[in-house]
Amino acid sequence: QVQLVESGGGLVQAGGSLRLSCAASGRTFRDYAMGWFRRAPGKDREFVATIKWSGGSIYYADSVKGRFTISRDNAKNTVYLQMNSLKPEDTAVYYCASSSMAGRIAVRESEYNYWGQGTQVTVSS
Repeated sequence: QVQLVESGGGLVQAGGSLRLSCAASGRTFRDYAMGWFRRAPGKDREFVATIKWSGGSIYYADSVKGRFTISRDNAKNTVYLQMNSLKPEDTAVYYCASSSMAGRIAVRESEYNYWGQGTQVTVSS
């Protein structure tokens, strides 16, 4: 059974940092891209960042570029999202996901077939 478990969310002041972790099990995740998405209150879920299994290809949404860093540890089957310079508009439930696309990054929700339960990130002004 495939499981993705996020952790690391919480409440932080604007300008602060958080690191999210996503522990994966039940699949050979190193062969697939991993991604982070988020859903803000009243909005659709949106793409945040993705990384190829080798870590060689990374892509970010414009809204987080330069502030967020995605990384992965294949030996631990874990993907991370380091979030710096957080803004109130970053407040959302953050989800990690494993794509169905082997060997390349993926930015669309439809390209992901496994999802975590989400972790809340709240940034106060």
